Amino acid sequence: MRFLTTFAMALMMAIASGQAHAQSALQDVLSSGTLKVGTTGDWNPMTMKDPATNSYTGYDIDVMTQLATDLGVEVEFVPTDWKTLVSGVSAGKYHLTGSASISPARAKAAGYSMSYFSLATVPLILAKNADKFKDWADLDKADVTVAATLGTTQEKQVKEFFPNAQYKIVEAPARDFQEVLGGRADAHITSNVEAYKLVEQYPEMMIVPVSAPRARTPVAMLLPQEDQVWINYINTWITLKKEAGFFDELSKKWQLSN
Repeated sequence: MRFLTTFAMALMMAIASGQAHAQSALQDVLSSGTLKVGTTGDWNPMTMKDPATNSYTGYDIDVMTQLATDLGVEVEFVPTDWKTLVSGVSAGKYHLTGSASISPARAKAAGYSMSYFSLATVPLILAKNADKFKDWADLDKADVTVAATLGTTQEKQVKEFFPNAQYKIVEAPARDFQEVLGGRADAHITSNVEAYKLVEQYPEMMIVPVSAPRARTPVAMLLPQEDQVWINYINTWITLKKEAGFFDELSKKWQLSN
């Protein structure tokens, strides 16, 4: 009898534990009153952190602020970096992330929302080297060093695009474009969205006038892979916001080139 009682209690605890584990992030957001968003703060114009105030601005920030408003909760931006972006959402450090390129590697560990924007990859160099680098092939040489940031989609792309070149992978908070500005790399690759902002901020840089950008990639939010309730809610929200023109308006506000 004592064994049966102990077994029953253990079974009830296991069931309760399983139910708690299975609770959707949607219920957690609504019950806590806070939407936790993982964001890197280093991707202009998507997410930019002001170190002086620890506040964020950008396209992603506007998206998540509106999502929180529609949920009737507050938004909390949780600092992360590119190499831990996926593990952070998988471990429950935040309910979802801002924009992230969709890739099979990330999809192995995290879920995605539907896409609401797309990017393409372009190379940047110092403007003084314009005569030296005019297309992709000019960068794929043994005496050329191309930089990328650890954990980004471009980290993998730089090795695929330039098998004959040298590459330099830097870890946040350092950034790949800083290697070009500092003369430690000849070029770096990034999204066309960030590229236009970088040349605006640093006139000494330029986008290589390649015949065409590469790797056109949709972006979406990363979510807990097993949480279909939360994924369904976010996808419904994105669909409604697309129909209302919300994402188009934000693209104009942040001057995104697509």
